[in-house]
Amino acid sequence: MYPFVFRTVLRRMDPETAHHLGMAVIRAAGVRPVASVLRRFTRPDPRLQTRALGLTFESPFGIAAGFDKNAVGAIGLHALGFGHIEVGTVTAHAQDGNPRPRLFRLVEDRALINRMGFNNKGAAAAAQRLKRMRRRIPRPVLGANIGKSRVVDVADATADYVASTRLVAPVADYLVVNVSSPNTPGLRGLQAAETLRPLLEAVRDAAGSTPLLVKIAPDLPDDEVEAIARLAVDVGLAGLVATNTTISREGLRTDADTVADYGAGGLSGAPLKGRALEVLRLVRASVPDGFCVIAAGGVETAADVAERLAAGADLVQGYSAFIYQGPFWGRRINRDLARTIR
Repeated sequence: MYPFVFRTVLRRMDPETAHHLGMAVIRAAGVRPVASVLRRFTRPDPRLQTRALGLTFESPFGIAAGFDKNAVGAIGLHALGFGHIEVGTVTAHAQDGNPRPRLFRLVEDRALINRMGFNNKGAAAAAQRLKRMRRRIPRPVLGANIGKSRVVDVADATADYVASTRLVAPVADYLVVNVSSPNTPGLRGLQAAETLRPLLEAVRDAAGSTPLLVKIAPDLPDDEVEAIARLAVDVGLAGLVATNTTISREGLRTDADTVADYGAGGLSGAPLKGRALEVLRLVRASVPDGFCVIAAGGVETAADVAERLAAGADLVQGYSAFIYQGPFWGRRINRDLARTIR
C-alpha cells in the first residue's frame, strides 16, 4: 500500500510538505487510544531489549535526530515500533533555518539531500514537550540532539551549547552534541580537538547525570575519527554517534546535473552505508567496552542493523529509509531482527 501512495502521491509533493503531512499522521498515532492499539501490533520482541547508557531500550533500533526536530512526534514514533527517538537538532534560540527548498529526494539512490539549517522552535519549547512526554507510560527512550544557534558566532558556541544543555538535559534520557551538520556555517570546524575539548567539557559539566554523547561527520579522515573517539573517552563522555550526513556526492545513480541543481547539503540514505560502517569500526576499535557507540547512516534493513551491531554498535538509528519504506518500517526491522536471534 505505502509504495503505491509514495509513487502516486508523496513523490509528487514537495519533500518538506510531505514530511509535515507525515508528521501530522505520526502525531495522531501518538494519541492514547490509537497508540495503545498500534503498540499491540508494533511492540518489539522482548528478546530485542537492550541495555546501553544505563538505560533499557525495547529495541536497539531507533529514529535519528532530524526527523522529529521539535519533539512533537516521539510518542507516535514509539507507537510505530521504534525503540528510541532522538529529537532535534534543537538550538538555544528558535530559528527558521535555511530558505526553502531545502530538502530533496534522490529516489534512484534511496537518499535525501538536506540543508535544513537546524530549523526548530528552540530548546525551551523542546524541553517543555520532553517534560510532558516523560509522564507517558509507556514511553520511548528520549534523546535530545543540540546544535549551535545561527545567530551565535562560532567563538561563542560553547555558551550557546551550554544554554541548550541546561534546558533539555534535565528532561532527556541522553544528550548528543551535534558538531557535524554541514548546514550551519563554521559548525564542523568545532570538531577540531582544540575547540572540541573545551566545548565537550563545558557541556558535560552542565549536563550533570544525563549521559552525554557527541555526533561526528563521516567526512573526517580516519585519524581524526580515531582522535575524536579517544577525546570523547578522555573527557568522560558516555558515547559517540557515528555518523551524521555527508557532503560527498560520489557514486550516485541520480543524474549529476540534477544533483548539482539541488546544491549544497548533507546527503543521507543508502549511499552513506559503506563509509558509516567504516567509521563505526574505527570508533569501536578506539574506545573501551562500556563506551556506547550509536551507528547511523545508510540503515535500511534488519540485516543492516545486525551488521552494525556485529561491528560493535550498541544502538542503531535510521531516518531516510523511513521516507521510502513507510510507517511500519520500524516494526519490520524489529520483526526481522528478532528472527535472527536464536
